[in-house]
Amino acid sequence: MKKTLFLSLPLVLIATSPAFAHLNPAEHGSFAAGFSHPMFGTDHILAMVAVGLWAVLLGGRALWLVPAAFVGTMMAGFFFAIAGAPLPFVEPTILASVVAIGLFAAVAIKVPTSIAMLLVGFFALFHGHAHGGEMGAATAISYLLGFAVATTLLHAVGLGLGTLLGAGRGRVMIRAAGAGTAFAGLWLAFGA
Repeated sequence: MKKTLFLSLPLVLIATSPAFAHLNPAEHGSFAAGFSHPMFGTDHILAMVAVGLWAVLLGGRALWLVPAAFVGTMMAGFFFAIAGAPLPFVEPTILASVVAIGLFAAVAIKVPTSIAMLLVGFFALFHGHAHGGEMGAATAISYLLGFAVATTLLHAVGLGLGTLLGAGRGRVMIRAAGAGTAFAGLWLAFGA
């Protein structure tokens, strides 16, 4: 029963569309606004969980270094946006991150941890830039901390899900979840 509930939770989170999902950052530049923003963006949820899934497949130090690289680079992208530094193709690259990171998990691509950190860091820069660009006149630090904590929690969901799926069944279920993420990214890009 617990396992079924745990496995269905990500689907429920993805399928729900709460009213006023995002607090308007320009009006509510708070920790709560920053925290709520990534928690209700399907593209962000999928990419963050996929980072955790891929980190489980890489194992070892990648379990914490790959998600940490994402969060750190995402924060840098946030500050680039706040400073007014332009970054082209932000939204298409965010959608590409869902597909790419999902595929990394689906094919269980085995790369050195440093390369995995660079790959997720590339996409993280765009995620952070999008958050910083949406912030408007909000209080930067509290908003930044809110979305950094939310992103870290979504990575933890991916790590936990990957650990649970990998227990007893090997890597097949984790890879299937990665493939599902990649297909969902394609649907968001072309079918939504």
